[in-house]
Amino acid sequence: MSVSRYLVKEDEVTFTAMRAQGAGGQNVNKVSSAIHLRFDIAASSLPEWLRERLLGLNDTRISKEGVLVIKAQQYRTQEQNRADALLRLQALVDSASHTPKTRRTTKPTYGSQQRRLAGKSQRASIKSLRGRVDD
Repeated sequence: MSVSRYLVKEDEVTFTAMRAQGAGGQNVNKVSSAIHLRFDIAASSLPEWLRERLLGLNDTRISKEGVLVIKAQQYRTQEQNRADALLRLQALVDSASHTPKTRRTTKPTYGSQQRRLAGKSQRASIKSLRGRVDD
C-alpha cells in the first residue's frame, strides 16, 4: 500500500527568530533561538481539498486569514527549533491528508445474539435469587 505524502515546500514558509520564553537562564535571555514559522495555507501549492481541510481544522494556531503559526522553542539552537517547526508543520499536513475509512454497518451474528441473551437470562436468574426468602 503506497501512501501519497504532500510535502510542504520550504520557500512557502517564513521563519522569524525571537527570544524564547520561560526558564533557561542567560542563554534564553540573550540568544534569539526560538522560531516562529508562518505558513499561508490559502497561497500554498497543496491540493485544493487539502487546503480546505487545513482551513477547516479547529486549531488555534490557524488565524482568520488562513495563516498557520507554529512556535518552536524547545531546543537551544535556532537550527534545531527550525527543523522541529518544519516537522510539526509536516505532521499537521499529514494528519489532515489522512482520510479515515468509511464504516460499513454490520449485523451481529446469530451465535453472538444467542450468547448475549443467555448471559442476560443467567444474570437475571442470579438477581432473582437475591430477594426475600419465604419459609
